[in-house]
Amino acid sequence: MNATPTTDRPDQTHERSAGQRFDYVLLCAALMLLCTGMVMVMSASGVMASRQWGDPYMFFRRQALFTVAGLGIMTLCYFVSRRAFYALTYLWLVGAALLIVLTLTPLGVEAGGARRWLRLGGFSLQPLEFAKIGLVFYLAYFFSHKQEQVKTFSVGFLPPVMITGMLCGLLLLQPDFGGAVFLCGILFLMSLVGGTSLVYLGSSVILGGGCAWLLISQEPYRIKRWTAFLHPFENAQDSGYQLVQSLYAFGSGGWTGAGLGAGKQKLLFLPEAHNDFIMAVVGEELGFIGVSLVFLVMGTLLWRGFVVALSQENIQDRYTALGMVLVIAMGAVMNMAVVLGAAPPKGVPMPFLSYGGSSLFVSCFCVGMLLNLSRRRAG
Repeated sequence: MNATPTTDRPDQTHERSAGQRFDYVLLCAALMLLCTGMVMVMSASGVMASRQWGDPYMFFRRQALFTVAGLGIMTLCYFVSRRAFYALTYLWLVGAALLIVLTLTPLGVEAGGARRWLRLGGFSLQPLEFAKIGLVFYLAYFFSHKQEQVKTFSVGFLPPVMITGMLCGLLLLQPDFGGAVFLCGILFLMSLVGGTSLVYLGSSVILGGGCAWLLISQEPYRIKRWTAFLHPFENAQDSGYQLVQSLYAFGSGGWTGAGLGAGKQKLLFLPEAHNDFIMAVVGEELGFIGVSLVFLVMGTLLWRGFVVALSQENIQDRYTALGMVLVIAMGAVMNMAVVLGAAPPKGVPMPFLSYGGSSLFVSCFCVGMLLNLSRRRAG
């Protein structure tokens, strides 16, 4: 992807003759994941919703509302010219930063010792999700316009690091260490593809790893999460409880699972069963086959997303498509790493499946942009 940028001429208002077909496979994969998410949220949340709200369908109705809104966002992103989004690149960044700052004010909602959400009426908004989109638009713009200087330190390396560092610094004030790691992952991967010097990238990884360990070692709760990740069964009644229950859910599912709605871990044994750990419910109720099918559909969506990225002639379109795929891919990989015990516990929702509006809206936004770019419109 390290190539000379191309731009569309003003009179190119028609679609190019090649590669204009709408990507139906990408759309079908996204719709299948959305439908699976609604079914699994209904199955996983009934007991908790009944206990908290006296209504077993409370979370399901909200997820249905989020899904309808997400489809609206996807449709909007498909029809609106990508140039309109590109023109708002810096507004995306400023808006995301302001939303994160607002979480540190009385408008922020505190939960689990962190202020990561904003209360909007009866719903909550997580600014981190929108910071991901803002960072992708900025990095796509940066690497498409700085290709001739991308190997330099002052022009090609320092600016994106500073912008990402600002967002990460605000997230650490919440604190949201995992969110900062997510944004750094986007920066690293897009910089790697964008042509940044491997010397600078390698040095930043080493420095970033040292800083991450320093942040972990200074906070007792992060140390507890680390020990729970390494030895969950030694802390099965404390910091390792959630991971242990998740592993029990996967282990009891076998090949075919206990059957949809017949899982036991969601009976208040597994915290956040309908949210970050919804894949554990999928594993218990639908078994290895069900989890594999979810992986297959998710893999199909990511494959089509990468195809869209590689098919772009305009380099900013290419980087934008890549960033949208990375947002979904990194979310899915990090979620599964946590629920399977391959990474320290961190609240990362599974794209399209986990309960919640912020993650679902951003996932639908990414798919809408990819569908838009799949037609490679010039306008």
